[in-house]
Order: sequence, then C-alpha cells, then structure tokens
Amino acid sequence: MKTSLCIFRQAPVPPLTQPSALSIGNFDGVHRGHRAMLDQVCQAARAHALCPTVLTFSPHPRQYFAGVNHRPELSPPQITGLRDKVTELADAGIQRIMVARFNRALAEMSASEFVTRLLIRELNTRWLLVGEDFRFGRQRGGDIDLLRALGRQHGMQVEGLGDITDDKGSRISSSAVRAALAAGDLLQTAHLLGRPYAMTGHVIHGKKLGRTLNMPTMNMRVTPRCAARSGIYAVLVHGLGARPLPGVASLGVRPTVEDDGRILLETHLFDTNLDAYGKLVRVELLQHLRDEEKFPDLPTLTAAMHADAQHARAYLARHGL
Repeated sequence: MKTSLCIFRQAPVPPLTQPSALSIGNFDGVHRGHRAMLDQVCQAARAHALCPTVLTFSPHPRQYFAGVNHRPELSPPQITGLRDKVTELADAGIQRIMVARFNRALAEMSASEFVTRLLIRELNTRWLLVGEDFRFGRQRGGDIDLLRALGRQHGMQVEGLGDITDDKGSRISSSAVRAALAAGDLLQTAHLLGRPYAMTGHVIHGKKLGRTLNMPTMNMRVTPRCAARSGIYAVLVHGLGARPLPGVASLGVRPTVEDDGRILLETHLFDTNLDAYGKLVRVELLQHLRDEEKFPDLPTLTAAMHADAQHARAYLARHGL
C-alpha cells in the first residue's frame, strides 16, 4: 500500500508526533547523488521506526542572497521546478517534505537555533543525514561537528555522507547537471539524474500561431531560470494516453514572434490530434537538435519548424522511440 505524502511550508500544527529520519538540502534535480542520500534516510527510517523526511528551501539560498546583494548572475539556474522535485522525492520514498521559505529570518537564524527550533522542535528529528561539507545558520556558522555536538544534547543521531561519484570517479552534483543541460548534453544529464530529463506542467492557451502554420503546439510555462539550454528538442510526452507520445519541442522565448522574454516550452505532437488544454503533462527532452534562433520572417520560421520535425522524427525512429 502506497503511503500518503505530507508537504508543509511552515511549522506543522500540531507538532509532529512521529519522529523523523531527516535529510536537508536543495535537492535541485534529485540526481543520483541525492538518491543515494535518500536511500540511506529511508533505510534508517525503517530500522528505527521513523518517518523519512526532507527539509528543503524555496527559493534556493543562493537565489535569495543574489537578490539581497543585487547580483542576479549569482542565482543558480533551476534544474527542476517544485512540482517535479516533490514528485522525485516521493518516488525515492520520502513521506514528509518541509519546504521552508528562505527569507531574511531564516538567513539570520543562528546555527544553534536552526537545530533546536527547526530540526528538534518542529521536525522532531532523531536521525539526520547531511553532506560532510554541510553548512548552516547565520553566515554559514554551523558545520557537521556542531550538528553532532547538538545532536548528542538532544538525542539526535547525526551521520555524514561524502561525495557520490559515477563509475568514472566524477562527482555527481547539481552543478554537473546544470553544466550538462547548458551544453545541451541530454545523455550526460540522464546519466547524472538516473533518468531522462523532463519538465512537468499544465498545458496553457497560447496565440495559436502553430495552427496557422499547420504545426499546432501545446504550451507550458517553465521557470524563468530554467537550466536547460534554449532550443529545439526531440521529445516524448507523458500524461495524454497509455503510451508516451513522440514530438518536437521548442524551449525558449520565441524571438521571431515575441519580445516579452517569457520562457515557454512549446511541443508539437506527431500524427496526433487531441485537446490537451488544462491537462498535466510531462515532457521528456531526449535530444537537443539546435539552438533557438531568430528568423527574418514567418515563411523562414515555418520551413525551419518542419525541418526540425523531420530531424526529431529521425532521431526517435533511430532510437526505437
């Protein structure tokens, strides 16, 4: 029987009665390194009759400090939105997720208060796993040694985890995933994630330009700081039928027809005519075909779109998709 998932954004009321086996992090991408950590949390939860729990943050602390310091270039691109992050955490066996708002109050919280208030009082943590280089509290004043000392005072067992590497000895990290996405390397991205890279969202109404060009598209909003490289992709779309549907997608700001800078994922499904408006779909990006480009006119854009569709069909056919 599948256990229900509990998500909260502030201190639970009433306080949690079942103690937590906890891990803390941003978990952007929920890659293979994160999965190794989450596996240990779930194992400890089973061994000690605890609830497997994650404490994560929104926005990313680096995004918060980039805004405070007026340095937007220091804000990290986002691999996954909150919906996809929560889905992957739940798939890994996590049953409780606290999405703490990273704001001034949290940034200025002392390391000892972070432990006694968030971890002990609010999350009832009895077992904790963090990376060996984990830092927390005001000006990153706390480290794993302080966690262990405070853990002994409050009956919380603290474990550290070193870097997780692949079979070539390369560290698996969110930074490595972002680098692979920026390069348009979907094979390396899938290797680091342990699954194909995908975006999930509801299909929204657009300007329906694709219909006039005989290539109707499904539009989906994505995060403004999306880590994936803008451009054209061969894709598979889940959520509209018993099997994933093949197509071609454009990720970017549509420079030929728009000037508002809003990032959209526009997906054209092959040989399919259905009404997808309002439906929740997951689009797997399998191959980056080319970068986004501004064309001089609609006929040139139309020719490029049809060429992109042929390239996507060829890729999907070649790989049995």
